[in-house]
Parts: sequence; structure tokens; C-alpha cells
Amino acid sequence: MKQSNLKILLLHSKGFIKFFLISAVATIIKVAAGFATPQVIRFTVDSVIGDVPLNYIKPIKNTIDFMGGIEFFKENLWVCAVIILILAFVTALSDYLGRITAAKGTEGITKNIRDSLFEHIQKLPYSWHVKNQTGDIIQRSTSDVEIVHNFIGTQLIEMFRTIMLIIISLILMFSMNYQLTMIVLVFMPLVILYTTIFYGILSRKFLVADEAEGELFSRTQENLTGVRVVRAFGREKYEIERFTEKNKIFSELWVKLGYQLGYYWGIGDLVTGVLLMVIVVYGTVYGVKGIITLGELMAFITYTSMISWPLRSFGRILGELSKTKVSLNRICEILKEPQEEDSPDSLTPDLYKDIEFKNVTFEYEKSPVLKNVSFKIKAGSTFAILGGTGSGKTTLMHLLNRLYDLPEGMGSITIGGVDIRNIKREHLRKNIGMVLQEPFLFSRTIKENISIAKPEANMEEIKEAASIAQVDRAIEGFSKGYDTIVGERGVTLSGGQKQRVSIARMLLRKTPIMIFDDSLSAVDADTDAKIRSELKKHKSNTTVILISHRITTLMEADMILVLDKGEVADLGSHEELINRDGIYKDIYNIQMNLLEEK
Repeated sequence: MKQSNLKILLLHSKGFIKFFLISAVATIIKVAAGFATPQVIRFTVDSVIGDVPLNYIKPIKNTIDFMGGIEFFKENLWVCAVIILILAFVTALSDYLGRITAAKGTEGITKNIRDSLFEHIQKLPYSWHVKNQTGDIIQRSTSDVEIVHNFIGTQLIEMFRTIMLIIISLILMFSMNYQLTMIVLVFMPLVILYTTIFYGILSRKFLVADEAEGELFSRTQENLTGVRVVRAFGREKYEIERFTEKNKIFSELWVKLGYQLGYYWGIGDLVTGVLLMVIVVYGTVYGVKGIITLGELMAFITYTSMISWPLRSFGRILGELSKTKVSLNRICEILKEPQEEDSPDSLTPDLYKDIEFKNVTFEYEKSPVLKNVSFKIKAGSTFAILGGTGSGKTTLMHLLNRLYDLPEGMGSITIGGVDIRNIKREHLRKNIGMVLQEPFLFSRTIKENISIAKPEANMEEIKEAASIAQVDRAIEGFSKGYDTIVGERGVTLSGGQKQRVSIARMLLRKTPIMIFDDSLSAVDADTDAKIRSELKKHKSNTTVILISHRITTLMEADMILVLDKGEVADLGSHEELINRDGIYKDIYNIQMNLLEEK
């Protein structure tokens, strides 16, 4: 059963709720101290300087009497000033405590959410990653988390403070003069409604501006990533013009947003000013009539000013709440996605065994890729796969590595007679080395990129793997050798060098099964031959699977599988395949003729 978004948030709040409780108490003390100050001023003006009789609740009267009564304060006016200073100190201290504890709680919850998201994403099926855009996943893990963070750390506390301010202020206002309080009550819904409507408009404007910023960011990222292509084709001027156009749109949107904000704050100031004016006018009239004292009027005006800003920000808080709900939903959508899970009785068998595909059928989104494919790979042999684009070569390897799980009733894949669906994924993937046609390198040193497969490897092992991959000389040719920093996605290396570094990385682990998925396509035929020769010397009893369009890469394999439109077109050794008519013989003749022409 899927958890609700609120329950997921509360689970990540475990251990940090106490900080928000402390912050709430500190906020109550801060608000109470803030509201007590105008009452001290009222008491000083009306009863200490003036002669208005005390009109306070019994505990306050008892406190005044305990300190010596009105006469004590008349003789020691400085005491009133000290009380105001003490209240200011209490306000500052409680504000500090409230902010510190709120920050601790907020950062703790946000850290838990980020950790959970990253860990959960790592364990989601490969099919999920294929369906979801990287940019969207990153945005959910950063921007959306930040929106939730800001609401919990700022808006949630502000909402609590605003509610406390309104409740306490109305109680005190009613205790002083209910007529003036009714005027405030008439304005309150108008201010909240105005801010809510206006902030809804502003939120849409902000969204458009954010999207424009995203396009500007994408344009910059795309240009920097494709800097080689831009320089190679002399497209600098064109790219600058495209960026300038996007930048102009982005700037104009923010100028328009500035106008909207100007209207918002200007009208808000006008409404607040009108409210204060009405209070002052009516308060003055009531003062002249003796309905309200001067101290009460001063306190009332102070309270009205104190709640004006929170009232205006209440609509903004509601708008932020709406944004936060959307962001939390986007975060929880990821967290609710089912992870890859192994059955409790999953096995971790020896994988130096025969691999067998039996009647394997597979499709992507109801689009058939493999149809009743059957073949066997003997342990320790070199097995090659040849086929056109879309024939299902890579899909076979993805199924073998359980990046996709073969559905029940669609055949079976076994290693040593054990169905791979019964083998623990982590064990399977650790024992299957895979090099893709387009390898990914991290922005680290060459040494670090190779040793990712085996962090504890020493320099001798790293160099041996690089030597087998025929990339050692290229690395040593760099000024910093193995400590050379590889640019983003390996941009500082050639296509062939990236492939060979990836091969070295895979070789370092020395897995029972090694898969080369068209991973020699960017190297010349001579280097290709040298790599295969070195592999033959060092592979021991490792099973090697080669996928390539180049016949010279495959011809020395023990067995060659020919795929055509997801079906087995032929299977046999090189000698067997060239001696019978078929796809393999046709491709062989074409490629050999091209080599002779060169």
C-alpha cells in the first residue's frame, strides 16, 4: 500500500519534530513579549503619567501592587523603560532560539529527503531511468526539495507566527475597544483576499520566468557540452545570437515581474495606510468622546501596524503552500516508485559457467525486439554477436545483466543451469563486466576513472589493465600521466581513448563474464586486433561476449550469432558461416572488398 505524501514527510521528520516544538514555544514567547510592550506604553501614558485608573486583569494588578503600586512607578518612571528593554531582550532571545531550532529541524528533514531520494533513485529499475528525463529527475531532487525546505524553514514558522499574532492581537484589541476592532475585522478578509489573488497572479509570472531561466540554462549547458562541434563548424556567432535572444526574453520577463511586484507592494501599502488612517480618525473621535484613552489608542495603533504585515504576507504563505504541495507531490512520486527487489531466497552462484538463452522473447512498450531467441555460450569461450541496428544485440546483454527483467512465460536465461531471475542482482552485476559503445567517464583523474571498478587496486594493477586495453602509451603521453584530469564526460579524450579507458576499467575487476558492446568501434583495426590479442592472453577462463559491426573483430570468436530483426538468422564459427550463404557471408564479402580497395 502506497503511503500518503504527508506520511512520507513525517517519516523524514523523525527525530526533528522536537526542534519545531521548541521553535513554536519560542515564537509564542516572542509574540507575547512583542504584544506586552504596547501595554507597558499604555500603562505608562495612562496610569503613570496620567491618572487613568487601572483596568487590567487581576494577575497584572497584583504584580503592580506587589512592586509598590502606581505611586512606585510615578516616582520611578525609569522602571517602565527597563521593563520595555527586558521585553525587547526576551523578544530577541526567543527569536534567536526559534530561528536556530527551526533551522536545525529544517536542515535535518531536508537532508533526510535528499539522502532518501538519492538512495531510492539508485535502486530504481533501469527501465524507469530510460522513461524519465535526467533534467526532470535533477529538478525534483534539487529545486523541488529546496521549495519544500523553504516552506518548512520559513513559511511554516511564519504561518504559525501570523496566526498567533492575529489571535492575540484580536483578544487584546477587543479588551480595549470592540468598535475599533470591528473596523480591523472588516479590513482583514479584504487584505487576505487581495494578497491571495495577487500572489496567485505573481506565482504564474514567476513560473514563466523560471521556465525561461531553465531554457537559458539548457542553452548554456548544451553549448558548453558541445563546444567541440561549435568550434569545429564555426558556429560561435550563431550560438551567441541564440543565447542573446533567450537572455533578452528572460530579462524582459523579470522587468515585467518587477512592475507586477511594484503594483503588489504599492497597493498593499495603500490598503494598510487606509486601515491605519481609519483607525486614527475613529480612535481620535473616540478619544475626544472619552470612549478610549490616549494610551489605549497608542497601543491599538501599534497592534494594527504589527498585524498589517503578517496579514499581507498570509496570501503569499498560502501561495507558497500551494507550490510546496506540488513540489512535495513530485518528490513523493519518485519515492513511491517500486525499487528493484530480490526474493529472499535469491542465490549467489559461481558464474564461471555456461550461459544459455532459451526461447527468449522481449518487447519494449509493446514493440517486439526479440522473437524466440535460443543459443548457448560455453564457459570460458569467446562468443560474438553480429546484427543490424535494432536487431536486439544490446537488448540481449541488458537482459543478461538484468537491467530489464525477462517476463514470465517469455523464455529463460540461465547461467550454470540457474535462472538469472533467481540470482541476486548485485551479485550478477558485480560479476558481469560491461563496456558500452558510448562510455561514460567522470570528471576525475584517469587513475580514478579506471579504479572505480576496484577502489582498492594498486597502481601496478591499474597499469596492467591499461596496457591490455592499449591505452597505457596514450596516458603516459599526457604531462600528468594517470593523474590527468578527464574533462566533463571525458571531453579531453578522443573517442577511442575514452573507449579504451572504459575497457581498462572493466578489465580491472576481472569478472567471470565480460561484454564488449560495440566498444571497439572508435579504435582503428590495428588497435582493435592488439586489444583482442591481449584479451586472449589474459582472459583465462573468463567468458567474453563481443558485439560489433566489424567482421575482423568477430571472426576469431569460438562461436558467432547472427541476428536479424530480433531473430536468430545464423549461428556457427567463422569458417562455418562463410561457407554457407547468409547475412554473415554477405557482410564478410562487402567488408573484405572494402579493405582490399584501401
